[in-house]
Amino acid sequence: MSQTPQPAHGQGEEGFATRAIHSGQEPDPSTGAVIPPIYISSTYLQDEVGVMRAGYDYARAGHPTRSALETALAAVEGADSAYTFASGLAAEDALLRAVLRPGDHIVIPSDAYGGTYRLISKVFGPWGIAHTAVDTSDPQALAEAIQPGRTRIVWVETPSNPLLGITDIAQAARVAHDAGALLVVDNTFATPALQRPLALGADVVVHSTTKYIGGHSDVIGGAVAFRKDAPLSGPAARSSDTSSLADAVKFQQFAVGGGQGPVDLYLTLRGLKTLEVRMARHCENAAVIAELLTSRLGAEAVLYPGLASHPGHEAAAQQMTGFGGMVSFRAGSAAAARRIVESTRLFTLAESLGGVESLIEYPYAMTHASVVGSQLEVPEDLVRLSVGIETIDDLVADLEQALT
Repeated sequence: MSQTPQPAHGQGEEGFATRAIHSGQEPDPSTGAVIPPIYISSTYLQDEVGVMRAGYDYARAGHPTRSALETALAAVEGADSAYTFASGLAAEDALLRAVLRPGDHIVIPSDAYGGTYRLISKVFGPWGIAHTAVDTSDPQALAEAIQPGRTRIVWVETPSNPLLGITDIAQAARVAHDAGALLVVDNTFATPALQRPLALGADVVVHSTTKYIGGHSDVIGGAVAFRKDAPLSGPAARSSDTSSLADAVKFQQFAVGGGQGPVDLYLTLRGLKTLEVRMARHCENAAVIAELLTSRLGAEAVLYPGLASHPGHEAAAQQMTGFGGMVSFRAGSAAAARRIVESTRLFTLAESLGGVESLIEYPYAMTHASVVGSQLEVPEDLVRLSVGIETIDDLVADLEQALT
């Protein structure tokens, strides 16, 4: 399971943890507080009409707590800019509304997150947006799914949720750009601690910061990060006051009002500071769990990109610096899957993922119930694990008794 580091940072660029801890987080100038305060004010003093003391007038438009998190997220993603939202789906919605117009088309993964599929099919579909679901790990199938002159976005999850599929980001970027489309990568599972899609050719990165970035199952949030000069094209560009994709999304954030509150922003920023060290432990524990499941169920039943048997292992090793904390497996039957998820003690039966505690869930009837009956329906015997950072021997013992 050797791994190749992803592209090196620019010369002189500080390390990941340094950027996560310090970017946008200077000590408070008035008190010297090392941790920037939570700004809960809804409005800000103007020294004169239209003259704002620090660039803030009304909290929906922006405030210092939000600026601190957005600066830090842009720094760790290697992005030119980043914007935060009240949830991952709110972030996706703002991006899609900025780019798409009735008659446009989007390519999505055939194993996309159920919430993303629901948003695109049930919200944007009636608005006149068509979509095609395809195996994005297959570059030929991806290219054939694109409708020239109509496809505005190629959407990729890697690793995907919940089947842990891997898409070669650089290859997908070439396919998308050859067709004049944007490549959007959902980086929620990998996080910027393990994978930087913008350095590999992606135009936009989206996150549910609820997950690993927040990291403690106590906050809901989302974010969008952009490579420098990511373009806004097609009908959206003609109907917008800007040609910059980042500016168009920032306008959506302000005009629609989907931003996070200051306490949620603070909690997310606090989680980001320890992301790198947490991800190392998540990866370490997940690798052990994947090997355990392989020995008990067989390699064909276990979905984890760190296993040499995984079809996307080589691509993951090239573009990731770790294989993540998510593991899925096939239990053999729906009844067996339900029995397992209801038999664990430390693995808590709950939706979501990415917290310090281990979670287990049954995607068919939980996180991915919205895709049942569609092309994206997940197997009925699938079990998904979010492997936490507990003592690994205890997690192994818990799964052993549940499997037995």
